[in-house]
Amino acid sequence: MSSKIENVTILIVEDNVSNFVLMARMLGHMGLQCEWKTSGHEVVEYADTLGRVDLILMDIRLPYEDGYQALQKLRGHERLMNVPVVAVTAYASEDQMRRAEKEGFDGFVGKPLNPDRFPDQIRRMLNGVPVWEIE
Repeated sequence: MSSKIENVTILIVEDNVSNFVLMARMLGHMGLQCEWKTSGHEVVEYADTLGRVDLILMDIRLPYEDGYQALQKLRGHERLMNVPVVAVTAYASEDQMRRAEKEGFDGFVGKPLNPDRFPDQIRRMLNGVPVWEIE
């Protein structure tokens, strides 16, 4: 899939700096802009300040409010309710993936991220193709 993706903003909600840097570098190589929030707390308020948000990559285990709580707030916000939110977690299992789907996430990617597959996963997400992958 080689469709050119431009003027895209991805919000990464991740409390681990190393994980954020890795994602930001891979997205940067794709020519995509990303923003960063370290917790689910106030993620709606922060996302609302951005000009646009095309995709949210959300860790599930976050300080203050976890990814599930943050997702519910996003789904309740008129401007952000339809933005795809993908769970990105080190606690990747079939059970976690099923729970994420049941709770309303639009996809699931397990950590550690695979640098060879991540760009394709992002392209698929941005093209509206759900990604549900544990590894």
